[in-house]
Amino acid sequence: MLELCRGPLGRCFGGGRDRDGLLWHTDLKPHALGDYSFAVVQANSFLEDQGQVFTSPSATYVGVYDGHGGPEASRFITHHLFPFLHKFATEEGGLSEDVIKKAFDATEQEFLHLVKRSWPAQPQIASVGSCCLVGAISNDVLYVANLGDSRAVLGRRGSGMVNSPVVAERLSTDHNVGVEEVRKEVKALHPDDSHIVVYSRGVWRIKGIIQVSRSIGDVYLKKPEFNRGPLFHHFGPLIPLKRPVMTAEPSIVIRKLNPDDMFLIFATDGLWEHLSDEAAVEIVLKNPRVGIAKRLVRAAIQEAARKREMRYEDIKRIERGVRRHFHDDITVIIMYLDHSRGSSVNGGYKDHCLFDCTSAPVDIFSLNTDADEAEVSLHTVS
Repeated sequence: MLELCRGPLGRCFGGGRDRDGLLWHTDLKPHALGDYSFAVVQANSFLEDQGQVFTSPSATYVGVYDGHGGPEASRFITHHLFPFLHKFATEEGGLSEDVIKKAFDATEQEFLHLVKRSWPAQPQIASVGSCCLVGAISNDVLYVANLGDSRAVLGRRGSGMVNSPVVAERLSTDHNVGVEEVRKEVKALHPDDSHIVVYSRGVWRIKGIIQVSRSIGDVYLKKPEFNRGPLFHHFGPLIPLKRPVMTAEPSIVIRKLNPDDMFLIFATDGLWEHLSDEAAVEIVLKNPRVGIAKRLVRAAIQEAARKREMRYEDIKRIERGVRRHFHDDITVIIMYLDHSRGSSVNGGYKDHCLFDCTSAPVDIFSLNTDADEAEVSLHTVS
């Protein structure tokens, strides 16, 4: 059934347009332990974020992929990671840390093969990469695996009482050299390179180029043969690599879910750039479920607008590409954890949760442009 996840199926599974022409969202949908909400906003000329949710009676997979340098890597992950997870989980009798690591490594190796095939005609593909955040739930066990600085945050009751305060618990690690611990980690791996991390253009960057230390892709920073030549000169002077300066080894957290766990927020760094973990959890807690992912995206854009002394309405009028100067692509998936209470969508949960995969559109601008043209044609015919 994982063939469902081999393509961007946003058009087929309840995706909706919004008054913001670059914002896409789904209706509230069921998964094995509750409901989920999904929204994406495009800021780049080509949407570099991708996201997907696979549901079945026995397992739920959530993926959020924040591409950089182009959309190719995040789109590639959308087609390959979930099928690899399913393949290895089937072979080994269920999900495990080892299964997840194998799936990440297989996805990385397949992308490397793509780069090698494409390199002669399309050398820039070696500079394309993607952060990769995955959540998997099976048998009431949650697995969170992460490369880069997308983030998973759990909203849970603090003391086990029904009326106790809800706290935000971060489940993923931000692999970004802007974090001091990550800088120290990267420097420790390269003790003979005093310029492994450089403060450039207002932020810390590996080799003065990239902020994240782990990703799928970015082959030119992992394989020396891909940073010798004109491509690397685009970023600066030729700097021969003695060893890879990035890795595709995910950080993995395994957690038994319990009744105090209320919901999970999976989002790219475009959200967390403008909202704290606590602010995001509070918004989810205090608002209706329907449209909640879209509400979080809008809250982040409103904060981005406030920082520029603008309004959200002003941001909405800015075209893709230019809009990237005000905020990044943002992907948000919220998973409610209803446990034995089931889904509020249709009264049950596992009995109503069929095999399904929802993916965001490959490009929201194109999706809405096509829809606008269809509406014009319809009105013309009528």
